[in-house]
Amino acid sequence: MAATPNDAAPLKPLQGGALVLLTIAVAFSTFMEVLDMTIVNVAVPHIAGSLGVSSSEGTWTISSYALASAIMQPLTGWLARRFGEVKTFIASVGLFVVFSMLCGLATSMPMLVIARLLQGAGSGPMVALSLTLLLSSYPKAKQGIALAMWAMTVVVAPIFGPILGGWLTDNFSWPWIFYINVPVGALAAVITWALLHKRETKTFNTPIDIVGLVLLVVGVGCLQFMLDNGNDNDWFSSTLITVLGITALVCIVFLIVWEMHAKHPVVDLSLFKRRNFTVGVTALSLGMMAFFGINVVFPLWLQTTLGYTATWAGLATAPVGILAFLMSPVIGANINRMDLRMVVTAAFLVFAGTSLWFSSFDSSASFATLVLPRFVMGAGIACFFIPLNQIYLAGLPGDQIASASGLANFCRTMGSSVSTAVTVTIWQHRGEFHHAILTESVSPAHPAATHYLQGLAQGGLSGARGLGVVDQVLTREALTLAVNDVFWLCAVLFVALIPMIWFARPPFGSAGGAAGH
Repeated sequence: MAATPNDAAPLKPLQGGALVLLTIAVAFSTFMEVLDMTIVNVAVPHIAGSLGVSSSEGTWTISSYALASAIMQPLTGWLARRFGEVKTFIASVGLFVVFSMLCGLATSMPMLVIARLLQGAGSGPMVALSLTLLLSSYPKAKQGIALAMWAMTVVVAPIFGPILGGWLTDNFSWPWIFYINVPVGALAAVITWALLHKRETKTFNTPIDIVGLVLLVVGVGCLQFMLDNGNDNDWFSSTLITVLGITALVCIVFLIVWEMHAKHPVVDLSLFKRRNFTVGVTALSLGMMAFFGINVVFPLWLQTTLGYTATWAGLATAPVGILAFLMSPVIGANINRMDLRMVVTAAFLVFAGTSLWFSSFDSSASFATLVLPRFVMGAGIACFFIPLNQIYLAGLPGDQIASASGLANFCRTMGSSVSTAVTVTIWQHRGEFHHAILTESVSPAHPAATHYLQGLAQGGLSGARGLGVVDQVLTREALTLAVNDVFWLCAVLFVALIPMIWFARPPFGSAGGAAGH
């Protein structure tokens, strides 16, 4: 069933204009998929208002997509072996485009949630296979550049997502955040198929592991649902969240045991027997947890505490992409000349330094003050994603790249989901703690508090109204101190990850054996 008739003489890597065109097509499909994870965030209030539901119900548009995408990512390897990498990628892009259109046409929340669920399921294998196809199409000597181009799109998309989402929603209407995917995805699919349909990988008629699939769907589904709704339900004081947590734990433990002994595993856990894969994916997932945590609470703090609009919060967040965009090709071009452990160490030090920098800000910080550390942080991004992807793929044969990319993407996605749930919970709890501590200072025993209240009374805000103003000030300062705590914790995690990366063992060479399927 091999699409290449002579496996002994595989087709040469693409060159020139064809390679440039393929890179653009694959990069845009990746950009579009990662963008879709964040573009909806700022449009939730508009979507909820338009469909007549609450904002908390509106967030189902985010969680349903993340849930389906997370379940499908580990299945990438099996799908690619069964149907071929090119066909699976094209089908994934096609389904993403169709369900994006249906999302825009939805007239009720249930319709939109189902369309988002199907859109997420369609998109699951897209990002992992985009990396696999790029690596297999580039000559071995230039695979660092392929990795850099891919990493740039994965990194820059979440930064532009909120800005583009805000602009489209404000200037057109929320369905346009979905319609924009249609022409981009269709073009990417057509170009990729035209260039790669004669380069299809060998297919194997492997049976599907039904038990593993059921355990994966139930386990990951319950885990994602728990993470999305835990904070609103006060975590394990809620029976629903407790049941979801226990179900997720039991299913995932059984999944691991089952897949280690299954003849045709749906998730290839044998990859974790490779030291570099385990070190690379663990560092990527935990690093992503801290990095994503900052990216979640920073715009939230700006909007809920400092009064920024969604657009301005997006603009304050965006500068992180500038150095990442400029440095990625340089890192990619020189990836074989550097000790990647040193590069990742530098990334963690930049992340830790900028996180500590953030943790020193107060509520009067100006826009320019907030933007500068975001700009510097971009230098760490290029030194984080590209080398870690190279480390976990190092030494893998070409037929395992799709499975490895899918599993790594799944771990990265889970890291982001855990991060969102944990950082928002810590921020809120630390906010309540700081508010209680600050409130103790508002008493006649503290001259500064008495003087402030007298000033408010002279301005016509006496009694309960004056205390209301004081409470607003305390809340703002408490949430600012709390966000500082989150940044400080992220800095600690970045530093703690540095020794781990040194367990990776060189040489890291080219990214796997992807050049010759």
